[in-house]
Amino acid sequence: MEYKPATIRMLSRLGPSGALGMALAELGEEREEILALSADMSDPSGLGKFRGKFPERHYNFGIAEQNAVSAAVGMALEGFVPFVTTYATFFAMRAADQIKMGLGYMRANVKLVGILGGLSAGLFGPTHLSIEDFACMRAIPNLTVLSPADGLEILKCVRAAAELDGPVYIRLTGEAGMPGVHFEEYDFAIGKPVQLLEGERVAIFATGAVCAQAVAAAKMVEEACGFCASVFDVHTLKPLDMQTVWTAAQKAELLVSVEEHNVCGGLGSVLSEGLSQKGGMPPLLRLGVNDVYPHAGSYAYLLHGCGLDAESIAHSIQNRLKGELH
Repeated sequence: MEYKPATIRMLSRLGPSGALGMALAELGEEREEILALSADMSDPSGLGKFRGKFPERHYNFGIAEQNAVSAAVGMALEGFVPFVTTYATFFAMRAADQIKMGLGYMRANVKLVGILGGLSAGLFGPTHLSIEDFACMRAIPNLTVLSPADGLEILKCVRAAAELDGPVYIRLTGEAGMPGVHFEEYDFAIGKPVQLLEGERVAIFATGAVCAQAVAAAKMVEEACGFCASVFDVHTLKPLDMQTVWTAAQKAELLVSVEEHNVCGGLGSVLSEGLSQKGGMPPLLRLGVNDVYPHAGSYAYLLHGCGLDAESIAHSIQNRLKGELH
């Protein structure tokens, strides 16, 4: 696929599942070993196009996430490259043992794609919200954890996962029509954050669909305070090359993490662990779900309620700079 501006805009309109479906259908044309598996989530995951082209390579396991993961491990051991989809929270919480043993311990070449991650499944309530998956997945040895920011980056993450010989978890957040942050071709490499805005005093590190909120927040801070914050798209939670973070930290007086995840165990924790290896680092303001289960609501409603919309992020940064937020 050529990453033309019109294509990139289309991916944003399609949303996470639409972009995933296009990526897998494209890979399926190129490589016969690519398989698509789902736990009763084929259509919500955007697998319809792949299923139509390659029905013999598509498998629906019904509401049986553990079985789907176990079968994928067997397929991978036979030389296939299975992509498995279901709700992000069902991978992390329901199929954790199968992921630990098959992907972590056995290092099976399975690619998990958790759809409706973070707050994206908000109308279904706490049972379907996925605010613990980063913590669970990154604690499993040998598992790469990816979190794309928009449609274009979903394509890049899927292709990178397919090329990597090893287990991968890709977490999709956001909804159709969400604003993107990448508007032209760019270099993508697992582990390497992408700088979206160059600024001063504050460095914001965001992951997933809330990268767009972080960019908008930086512009609000610029209007209110007269300076623009730097913004980085952290598309890889594990492994994360901390050099970009350390370099940005040397130029800032405040670091900020933004994520649709519990403030415990996610991006904020990853950054804290990395920053602890260096002396003289500025403080880190962790913005995320504040260790609670939000009530059911629309995606926009939950972002605002958790302080993850652009206005709330900007407000938190300004308050911290004033010394009002600790």
